[in-house]
Amino acid sequence: MNVRPILFLSAVAFGLSGCLASDTERALAGAAGGAVIGGVTGGSPVTGAVVGGAAGYFCRDLNVPGCRNK
Repeated sequence: MNVRPILFLSAVAFGLSGCLASDTERALAGAAGGAVIGGVTGGSPVTGAVVGGAAGYFCRDLNVPGCRNK
């Protein structure tokens, strides 16, 4: 399995989750993106949703540039 597309899509989804205004909005966007990426890459959409949601919710706590509440 080629890891490059997975890493690229994960980075894109994580980056886009920082464009939203609150932790909850970022978590929902991250969960949706994670589920899609998980399903497309042959993984579990549920696992992708959990990981994406957590990444979206905690990106502000991890000091990701551009990820702050408005």
